[in-house]
Amino acid sequence: MRIALIAFAALSWLAPVATVRASDLLAVSEIAPGSFVHYGSLEERSPANLADNANIGFVIGERCVAAIDTGGSAQLGRRLRQTIAAHTKLPVCYVIITHAHPDHFFGATAFRADRPEYVGHAELPAVLRQRGQFYVNTLQRDLGDTAAGSEVVMPTLLVQDRVELDLGNRKLVLRAWPVGHTNNDLTVYDASTRTLWAADLLFLQHTPVIDGSLPGFLAVIEQLKREPVERYVAGHGRSDLAWPQCFEPEQRYLSIVLDETRRALKNRKTIQEAVETVGLSEDKAWSNFEQFHRRNVTAAYTELEWEE
Repeated sequence: MRIALIAFAALSWLAPVATVRASDLLAVSEIAPGSFVHYGSLEERSPANLADNANIGFVIGERCVAAIDTGGSAQLGRRLRQTIAAHTKLPVCYVIITHAHPDHFFGATAFRADRPEYVGHAELPAVLRQRGQFYVNTLQRDLGDTAAGSEVVMPTLLVQDRVELDLGNRKLVLRAWPVGHTNNDLTVYDASTRTLWAADLLFLQHTPVIDGSLPGFLAVIEQLKREPVERYVAGHGRSDLAWPQCFEPEQRYLSIVLDETRRALKNRKTIQEAVETVGLSEDKAWSNFEQFHRRNVTAAYTELEWEE
């Protein structure tokens, strides 16, 4: 019965797809057979870009499809769903939300007709309940009418440690990580192609964001670097660096913030003095630096001042 309902929902949704213009589809790159990525913009979100600020995509199996993050607005999610339909008539059986930052999940509502399992870290529901209305309010502030229909979708399948999802002769291994970038980070590993969707545990070009634990973030990176990966998808940006060298810029930035914040605390600098001095050597290495760096230093100072 479950399969029949999924099939019916998918077919009913696909009926109007023939009228979709090519310009409505997202540009995607097939980084491995059946694995497609849309690389988001490094610009700040706006009505013009529909909050298209994160890397999102999908993996096609023999039975169904998994969407991996869905973008920062309902409109962007609809474009992703149309793009999937342009590549396959299979239903979307899983929508994977890699963490609770709005540029990754507001498009999830566009997949309701598929009746998928919405998959997230075990800590994701609590964060969405705590921050969800704030995220909706700020999206409406930034996008105006373009934000219409964007809602917080709660996960229906939670990952405590590891979960395998079978798309039909294609398995995705989802892993829940300790507190790092956030306290609710998931990665998605496509075993058949050795492709890792690292989400925001890997930032390229875009200033890394600390919303969990700075030492924890660095520890998770060290664990990730030992994974047997041939291809990878970052949460933001792209690079030609091989695995695991792709982590080096992010590690350098985070280590500088860690070391210089500890030094500021040792020298009894105030939080404002730390914000005005820590990590400024990294300014030219990253986009969005002014938008995110100061709050990173604030988060680092607040966490590290309690170290023994």
